[in-house]
Amino acid sequence: MDGCTQEHCWPDTGCPLGNLDRSRCPHFQTADAGGHDNGQVEGDATAVPWTGWAMGLSDLVFVAGCGKPLVLGVVGPANAGKTTLLAAWYLLLSRGAGAGEGRRFAGSLSLLGWEAIATHMRWSPGPLPPTFPPHTTSQSARHPGLLHLAFAANNRRPVDYVMTDAPGEWFRAWAMNRDADTAAGARWVVEHADAFLLLADREALSGREMGVARGNIQALAQRLGSERAARPVALAWTKADIAISADMETSVRHSVRRFIPDAEEFQVSIHGEDGQQNGTGRGFLELLQWSLSVRRGRVDLAPPGRGAEDPLFLFGAR
Repeated sequence: MDGCTQEHCWPDTGCPLGNLDRSRCPHFQTADAGGHDNGQVEGDATAVPWTGWAMGLSDLVFVAGCGKPLVLGVVGPANAGKTTLLAAWYLLLSRGAGAGEGRRFAGSLSLLGWEAIATHMRWSPGPLPPTFPPHTTSQSARHPGLLHLAFAANNRRPVDYVMTDAPGEWFRAWAMNRDADTAAGARWVVEHADAFLLLADREALSGREMGVARGNIQALAQRLGSERAARPVALAWTKADIAISADMETSVRHSVRRFIPDAEEFQVSIHGEDGQQNGTGRGFLELLQWSLSVRRGRVDLAPPGRGAEDPLFLFGAR
């Protein structure tokens, strides 16, 4: 597997030393002896300053050049469907599905990152059918992968969104101990997100370890409720085609409502309302439209002070 020997460098988010050709960096190591996919720019190709893969913190400057993007924090236990949700959104948008309120796709700086998670869900020649994206790995001290989308509506300037793709193990550690070393990535998500999608896995809540699954989502709801600072939260029941007991559903809902009373609920599944494949699934577009409708709170400036002659001191003058 390709990698870098430097402790705080991840080649999939760009080289912090500025090497556009990763193979020329003395710290980069590749497991491919044939030299394939080594990041080398050949011929007269023009390299762009970002890789197109899931972004890291150093790449955010390319998105935030015109304004701070809206960050959507996708929160949930391991295997709750966080990456699958993002991949489904991308596939629906690529097929022309509407994002609501006249929005249209206006670009992305992480198309390779989107393709990396969505390609598993596409039909392709061969005997293997589509499947779900692989589990997002957990690595200590890493920040979450950031996937970028821009939307424009009514000829206005495009609005940038950044979706987080982080492993559930980070959020479990964060729910148990917000200051845990292994929860650094989760803390970043919670600190910077403008809205949260809290995923409740109905498959886990109906399985052999349903008690553990209920405890995990309750702990996450409690921690998120104390940290969100009035930011909007959507409770998304993933794998909604799987039935769970009424007592279990009521218990989870009451736990979330206790700590996040204004959370909005969505039922999400790759299957339609009747359990059949309908091409759009269930609830994906509704949850996407809710997510894109999030707006950052405005800052209310103090009224102009009296007796201030210098315009620089009109606001907040005493």
